[in-house]
Amino acid sequence: MGKSKARRFRRAPFSPAGPQQAASGEGPAGEDGDGGSSAAELLEKLQHPSADVREFACANISKMLQQKHAIPAFLQRDVVRCLGPMLLDQSLAVRETAAGALRNLSACGGFEVCDDMVTKDIMTPLVALLKEFFSNSFLPIRLQCSAGLEANEVSPTKCQDTKKNCVEDIANEAVNVLWNVCECNGTAVSVFNKEGCLDVVLQYLKKFSTNIDLAISVAHCLQAVTEDNPELLSSFNASAHQVLESIMLSQDSTMEHILLRTLLAGSVWNIKDTIPSSSQASTINAILKIFSESLVVDAGETVIHMKEAETQRLKLTAEAETEENVGDIIDNSVLNEDDEMEEPPKGKIKRDNDISDLLPADKWELKQVTALLMAQQTALEIIVNMCCSEDPSDDEWEELSSSDESDLFMENSYDEGSGQPMSPLCLSAEVHAALMNNLIPKKILEKTAFPNSVAVDICMHSPSWKPLIRKMNTVQCRALMCLHSILLVSDVDCLGGASTLQSLAQHLSQLVFSQPELPTHTEFLEAITSAMRALLQTMASKNISQCMTPEQLMTLCEAGIHSSNISVRVNVVSILGIAGSVLAKVEDTAETLKMIGKFLLEVAMKDSSLVVAGEALDALFDVFADGKEAEKAAVQIKLLPALKEFQPVFKMRMRKEGKGQYSTDQLCVLDNVKMNLRRFIAYQEKLGGEKTT
Repeated sequence: MGKSKARRFRRAPFSPAGPQQAASGEGPAGEDGDGGSSAAELLEKLQHPSADVREFACANISKMLQQKHAIPAFLQRDVVRCLGPMLLDQSLAVRETAAGALRNLSACGGFEVCDDMVTKDIMTPLVALLKEFFSNSFLPIRLQCSAGLEANEVSPTKCQDTKKNCVEDIANEAVNVLWNVCECNGTAVSVFNKEGCLDVVLQYLKKFSTNIDLAISVAHCLQAVTEDNPELLSSFNASAHQVLESIMLSQDSTMEHILLRTLLAGSVWNIKDTIPSSSQASTINAILKIFSESLVVDAGETVIHMKEAETQRLKLTAEAETEENVGDIIDNSVLNEDDEMEEPPKGKIKRDNDISDLLPADKWELKQVTALLMAQQTALEIIVNMCCSEDPSDDEWEELSSSDESDLFMENSYDEGSGQPMSPLCLSAEVHAALMNNLIPKKILEKTAFPNSVAVDICMHSPSWKPLIRKMNTVQCRALMCLHSILLVSDVDCLGGASTLQSLAQHLSQLVFSQPELPTHTEFLEAITSAMRALLQTMASKNISQCMTPEQLMTLCEAGIHSSNISVRVNVVSILGIAGSVLAKVEDTAETLKMIGKFLLEVAMKDSSLVVAGEALDALFDVFADGKEAEKAAVQIKLLPALKEFQPVFKMRMRKEGKGQYSTDQLCVLDNVKMNLRRFIAYQEKLGGEKTT
């Protein structure tokens, strides 16, 4: 068997929940049975002369767009062209709520909606808004905002809040829209390049010391637009590099700053071709040092400590509010009825039903843990990409969670272009040295363990913290995929030798078999089987004895073969092929080989995917290619007659199912399997003939 191909991670398509996305529960759509009618009425109010009415309409549209079922009604009424001009409204509050609505539309609508937004020319007002903040024409509004405006001129909801910069709040929402559409649409990226948006967002990035939320949004956007975008490289001049470097070298220790540095490190990796060769090694080492900084933090312990801190803070806040209320009662009891009440300051209008910020203000600790987990996930994904070969097929690879067949034949044993067994991938000397210097493999291994049970229990009992469980599980799966990639590209000695690999095999085995029941979660199964496959390949290539028993492997494979995820099924048949080829060289293994052979034959004949069937045939070729035990087992399970009978069926399936369902590269590999099947049958017939004579 050739080595499986390292998977390159694609960035997650949409932003993490922010202020406009965090709310749960029903918005106006739940109050009005006719969603279309509500959409029409709200969109009509966007033309109202009152800024307050326009803001109210944008805010309610924003809430409704968080519900996927409400999005079609708005799209049918051209919501993008209705909201687009609101980005340049004279009211800053309208701008912010309109940007928030577009952010929700792009995040909740998915790729097709983002494409539609670009087609409807959302980039024109969006880019104009982002540029305007640094032009002279916007200066009067900024000054007005800081000084306070009359209610009939500009809605004061945000501008009157001395704790927040309304301009930066708008920019944060707008950058999130930019991030989402650039993540999904190549035209949006081209506009980003041509309009010089890099210089604009770098100006926002400079505000990281005073507005970390805005800086993180920009960093997410930068990581998206720098990926596979050679046209942008020339825009990264010395000044741009200096901005990125200064932030990467910052010493702020909050989890949000760790996330910021991690995201920017990913962007620097994307633009590494702009870095002088003399600085490549030091830059790569700096990138991995940042990743090490995020991975060294124990997320489980952080959850425990942050939840304790939140509980204590809320307790103190409640006690302080109680004391304040008692004081107010005493003060009011001595007021004379004739005393004049103090009038509120001019222009300071308090709005009780402000819905422009949907993220609760008392979730600082939760925000920190979320940032940490995002930083760790990002670091692991970029390390995976560092381990991947830079070839054209990289562009077609999708992120881990995809189960589309078109994404999965990267796991086969042949190079898709040539049909030949792939050569081992190689890390550059700079990347390899930096990985080892920063103890990255050790930290990755630590992250492959199951999440801290105490932390999971804490999250289970807190609705707002419960989503962290999935995030912790995702980090574990990314770590396993990272381990898979490092195993594929590293020399055995660099990994610590045979004893280290055997210990690693025991660790992976424990992850699978230490639980009361075999794991069934698709993402975990794909990650653990990918890591096992790479490990077994490495051990087999160096004749290192395997620690997992055939019975354990069969148990795992029997569970995995029923997965709906094709990659899991491909992995388990490959694992059996590797294990079987090793056992074929050992005496008294015929019975085990029979069990493996029957399993692989059944998969090849019955699996609904040609990709899996092809991998099963490939595994059979490896198991029964050589050795007396393999020959004995092949005869007993009647392998040759079974394959001869199946050969025309496989050819027919390729003719019927191949076109339209599989990519050209996949069909090339399947053609090779078909050719190898013919050769293997001829080899088995020759072997049988020699025995007869």
